[in-house]
Amino acid sequence: MYAVIKTGGKQYKVAAGEKIKVELLDAEVGAEVTLDQVLAIGSGDGLTVGAPLVAGATVSAKVVSHGKHDKVRIFKMRRRKHYKKSQGHRQNYTELEISAVNG
Repeated sequence: MYAVIKTGGKQYKVAAGEKIKVELLDAEVGAEVTLDQVLAIGSGDGLTVGAPLVAGATVSAKVVSHGKHDKVRIFKMRRRKHYKKSQGHRQNYTELEISAVNG
């Protein structure tokens, strides 16, 4: 059984036992988190799609860790204009282990 969830403005396809990295959540490491924005639930060849959310469906997950992704380098340059600009960014994330898909 799998589900398509929405968190942090992004959508993720998850199943029980998987680990995913999502946008930073305000939860302690080891805490149990319930994600209630479920867009679709599927098992085998059956698929239930919400409009926009599936009523009564939830996904349970455990917070494994918090961290930062690899650095993304931004380099801007205008040729022949003596303009160069360099920036870097590391996005925060929360790693979740999906324990159950309910619905």
